[in-house]
Formats: sequence, structure tokens, C-alpha cells
Amino acid sequence: MAGVAWLLVALPLAGAALLLLVRRPLERVGPIIATVLSWGSFVVGAILLVEMIGRSPEARAQHLTLFSWLPVGTFSLDAGMLIDQLSVTFVLLITFVGSLIHVYSLGYMAHDPDRRKFFAFLNLFVAAMLLLVTADSYLLLYVGWEGVGLASYLLIGFWNWNPPYASAANKAFIANRIGDFGLGLAIMAMFATFGTVTITGVDRAAQAAGDQAGTMLTVIGFLLLLGACGKSAQFPLQSWLGDAMAGPTPVSALIHAATMVTAGVYLVVRAHPVYDHAPVAALAVTIVGAITLTMGAIIGCAKDDIKKALAASTMSQIGYMMLAAGLGPVGYAFAIFHLVTHGFFKAGMFLGAGSVMHGMGDRVDMRTFGGLSGKMKITWATFLCGWLAIIGFPFLSGFFSKDKIIEAAFVGEGWRPWVFGLTTMLVAGLTAFYMSRLFFMTFHGKRRWLEDDHPHESPASMTVPMIILAVGSVALGGVLQAGGFLDWLAPVTGGHAGAAHHEPVLPIPVITGGTLLLVALGVGLAWARYWRADVPVTAPAGSWLTRAAARDFYQDDVNHGLLVVPGNALVEAATLADDSGVDQGTDGVGRAVLGASTRLARLQNGFVRSYALTMLLGVVLVLAAVWMVQS
Repeated sequence: MAGVAWLLVALPLAGAALLLLVRRPLERVGPIIATVLSWGSFVVGAILLVEMIGRSPEARAQHLTLFSWLPVGTFSLDAGMLIDQLSVTFVLLITFVGSLIHVYSLGYMAHDPDRRKFFAFLNLFVAAMLLLVTADSYLLLYVGWEGVGLASYLLIGFWNWNPPYASAANKAFIANRIGDFGLGLAIMAMFATFGTVTITGVDRAAQAAGDQAGTMLTVIGFLLLLGACGKSAQFPLQSWLGDAMAGPTPVSALIHAATMVTAGVYLVVRAHPVYDHAPVAALAVTIVGAITLTMGAIIGCAKDDIKKALAASTMSQIGYMMLAAGLGPVGYAFAIFHLVTHGFFKAGMFLGAGSVMHGMGDRVDMRTFGGLSGKMKITWATFLCGWLAIIGFPFLSGFFSKDKIIEAAFVGEGWRPWVFGLTTMLVAGLTAFYMSRLFFMTFHGKRRWLEDDHPHESPASMTVPMIILAVGSVALGGVLQAGGFLDWLAPVTGGHAGAAHHEPVLPIPVITGGTLLLVALGVGLAWARYWRADVPVTAPAGSWLTRAAARDFYQDDVNHGLLVVPGNALVEAATLADDSGVDQGTDGVGRAVLGASTRLARLQNGFVRSYALTMLLGVVLVLAAVWMVQS
């Protein structure tokens, strides 16, 4: 049955090609075709899952060779697919959530004149992400990785007639190029060290080499982390994520929930044999995750733009996943668990934000909302489910997945469990505060609408996907835990099976109770400030921390100083060297040749006497040369 796996990528890729190449006949039906093909990939993924469940855990991973890709001398690399528990999990998340976003877009983009092109780009995005997670080699993974970068650029800048939107797309593209450079170097280092770039080959070589290749594994681990930081918007390459909200809201949901930002987590977990034998690189992953989840939470507290507040939340939640992935076998499966549940409640909230914008004249400033629960009841109810899930309300999806990461962070020796564990717990309280702030400012409190506002509920094509995602936000975590999802991943990640042998430094009831107490405090504080009290329409100046968070901790300024200014100086120096060195040198050679040819041309004057004199001089010179040789 794995022989049909190629359809996963082929269906949406064919949709993208069809919609881009065939224009006028598909202006109306093209979006529907793209949506059907996306659902077709989901059906293929579901078939693969059912067939996989019927096999023993050790026999579930299958390889599908597509064609001979790079036969170079004695080296040969086939293009193939790796279908195992990890890749199928991502396939189902990408295709299900992505297809719901396609359906939502049918209503959201109904009046956009370029919606055929928009759906082509959506299909391309899904196809590239599916290639990324099913590739059986890091080189083919890199092709999908770059495809995701291209599709994100096209979608973020879809309304590129607006200069800030075009700039946002460029910013995302350039920031990701830095990370992509790291991933490219990592693949080169794998080949130089192990002689292979296939995923199973690198895994076996890393496990066999162990500590003997510790230095190179550490280098590879850091380079992979650089790639993950770019794609998953982790510190210090996170500045592009907030600006990426320039794209249509379905794009934001697709990027933040099911595709692009999850790629870095997938990469780290997929390469876990490297990190198992590179503890320094694994610690760096954990530290990056801890910094990012804290920064994202603080930034979320200062944003009044509903989409940018959700973007900061994504940054923080991906930070949780990266921290878990850096914890080693105790955290790999927990990172994927939270990634799956997060895909549902974050997609639901982004689509809910789009629904609010749809009913409020495309505005995003939460200070001009308030009291929308009575006007947009379905949007309010579905957003409520996502809000409760992300703050970790007991027995909802986020409670099961995020609290597992918090517990795992308290596992270890020395300073690490206290630093990482307390960080994850405190940020859970911050998450409850800023997400409650967002929810209350938008749907509750006094109405702060503008005079020409007429809030209304969105059409069924938008609300039905929101309802489905809301159900997942409520129930998916419990269903996956009861269904043994962590044990399902164990043959690939090796994580959950070993987690039972590690106990946190604090009793689990204490960790859970402390986390819930902080969550309750965060919700209570947000209720007092943003529901019970009046919210000013104009944001106050705030403290220095608020101002810094509102500007993303000056990350753009740092990037400008570290990258843009030196880059401009380098370009200016290169331009000067080109003008004064290369150009002057080539111009000098040209002038010398021109001068010599001009002087030589004077000999060709057309006078017979001049030619006779030249011949005479030639004869004299030849005779002189002969005489000198003979004497």
C-alpha cells in the first residue's frame, strides 16, 4: 500500500501546476479543484495510516523508491519516501488542517480577483511540506524545505501591491535563507562524515559512531539547529514571524499551525540520533527553546494587533516544542504531541481572527473591538475552545500536551531541571494572561466599535472549519493520550519508552498544581484589566518592558546593526573595488590595446612610397640579422 504514497505530493503539486498554467477556464472552479486535491492527499494519508496500524511496530516503517536521482560516479542517491509513524503523523496534520484552511479560504477569498493564483500557492505550500516530511534523505528534504520557503514568500506577499506586505515577504525569505544555509552545511557535513545523506543511513552511522564522532555530530547538530531556527522562527531568527501576518489570514493559519513553523521541530526530532550523541548541541536546542518561549510570551502581552498577538503565541508554543526536543529521549514524543494539538487550536484561533476581521472591516486592532460575543456567536464559541486549550484548561488538548513538556522539563540533574522547568511553568502563567487578554479584549467588555462598524457572523464555508478545529481543540489531546499516541511514536523517536525511567525533581501533582495556579492567576489578572475595567482605545505608553516587547525586543534594530549595516558596507566596498580595481583594470587594458592599434593603423596610410620604404627597412633588417648570425 505504500506504493501510493507518491500521490501525497503529486495531487497538490498537480493542482498548483494546473491552476498556474490554465488561467481563464479555471477562474471559478480552480479553487474547488485545489481544495478537492488537498483532501485527496488526506485520504491517501488516512489509507497509509490504516495499513500501517495493521503491521507490528517494528515493521511499520516503509521505504518507497521513486526514481534514480543523483547517480554520480560510485555515489548514487535515489529519490524516495520514508513512510513511518512520524511522517504519517505530519502528513495527517498537514493535509487535514491544510484542507480545512482550503475550505475556509473559499469563503474568505471569495471576492479576491486573484483567488485562482492564491489556491495554486496553497496547493504548492501543502505539496512542499508533504515532500519535506516524507523525504527519505536530507537532500530531498532540503528540496521540500526550499519549496516551503518559496511558497511562504508567495503567500505572505500575495497582496504585494502594498509595499509593507512585499517587504514582509522579503524579510521572511531572507531570514530563512540564513537558516537554510545552516541546513545546507549540515547536509554537506553529514556526507563528509558518514558518506551518506539518507535519513536511515545517517541514523545508523551516528548511532554506530557514538562518541567517536562527537565533535562532528556536535557541528552537525548546531547547523541543523540554525536551519530549524530560521524555519520555526526561533531565537535569534524569529523577527520575520510577526511581519508574516501581512498575508491573508488563511496563510497565517497554514504557516503557524500545520506547515512552515513546524518544520524545524520535525527536523530536530527526525535527526534525534545526532543529538543523542551530541549533548552540547542538544542543550543548545533546549536553551533556544527556553529563550524563544519566554520572549514570545512577553511580546504577546504587548501586542494590540490580534494576528500579531497570535503570531507571538506561535513563537512561544514552538519554543515549548523545541525545548522538549532538546531534552532528549524524555522529550521527543512530547514535542510532537504538543505540535499536533497546537496545530488544531492555533489554526482555529487564526481562522477565528480572520472571521473577526471579516466582520469588522478587516481591522486587527483589538482595542477597537470588545463585546463581539453577542454578534459573532459561532466565532466566539470556537475561539473559546482554542483559548481554553492553549492556556491548558484541565482535560482539554493543551492540558495533556503542554503539561507533558513542563513535567519533562523538570527531569534531569543539577541546574537544568530547575531552570527549564520553572521557565516552562512561569510561561504557562504568562500564556494564560496574554491569551486571556486577547480573548477578553476581542469578545467581552464594553463595545469599542467605530461608528460604521456592523459586526456579523461569517458564512458557513468559514465557520464549519472553525467548528471542526474547535472539536479537535477540546478532545484531540485526550483521544491521542488514551489511544497510546506516545507509544505509537516510540519506535521512531525512542522517546516515550525511555521516559518512564526518568522522574521529575518535583512530584507531578506539585508541578500540575503549580502550573494551574499560575494559569488561574494569569486569567484573573487579564479579567480584571481587560474585561472588568475599561480598555482605552488608544494604547498607553506603558513601561520600558512593554515598549520593548511591542517592538519585538528591538530585534529588527539588532538585525539592522548586525546584518544590514555591515552588509551595506560590504556591498559598498565591493562596488568600490569593482569600480577602481576591476573596471579600471579592464578599461586600462582596453585603452592600451586601442592606443597600440591606433598607432599601428597609421602605417596603413595608402602611399606606395611609404610601403616601399617599409619593405626596404625590412630587407635591411633581415640582411643585418643574417650577417650577425654568420659572423
